[in-house]
Amino acid sequence: MTPTSSADREWTDPTCPVARTVDLVGDRWSLLIVRDAMDGPASFTDFRRRLGIARNILTDRLRRLVEHGILTTSATPSGKRHVYELTRAGQDLFTTIVALRQWGERHAFADGEPHSTLVGRDGERIAELHPQSATGARVTAETTNVRRAG
Repeated sequence: MTPTSSADREWTDPTCPVARTVDLVGDRWSLLIVRDAMDGPASFTDFRRRLGIARNILTDRLRRLVEHGILTTSATPSGKRHVYELTRAGQDLFTTIVALRQWGERHAFADGEPHSTLVGRDGERIAELHPQSATGARVTAETTNVRRAG
């Protein structure tokens, strides 16, 4: 299925990429579904079991994520179930999920409180993300500006 066109939507802030992204994946269930889909193809039952989400909410979020081109669905070899997989657009949310994870590690846990850790295939922790300019210089909210459309 192809993503719905931007003309088919009412956007919170039509010219802001952050607002459009939040409109598409900004609720907690959508992001947790995307997070879990990063572990590989998953069925409705897999998501339901891992997330503890109500059937109606999961059905709605999966439908929306497929409509917006973030997930794709296919039948299992038996044809009895469908599995959901990330599209390229869904895979591109990896950096976003890592940034949220790292923010949570710094600000959502008390010192010493246990939490999961993201590691590479080699078992090493993932380096902290830091936005950079095109020349490689570190940038922050204080050193950047938004150039508004129009």
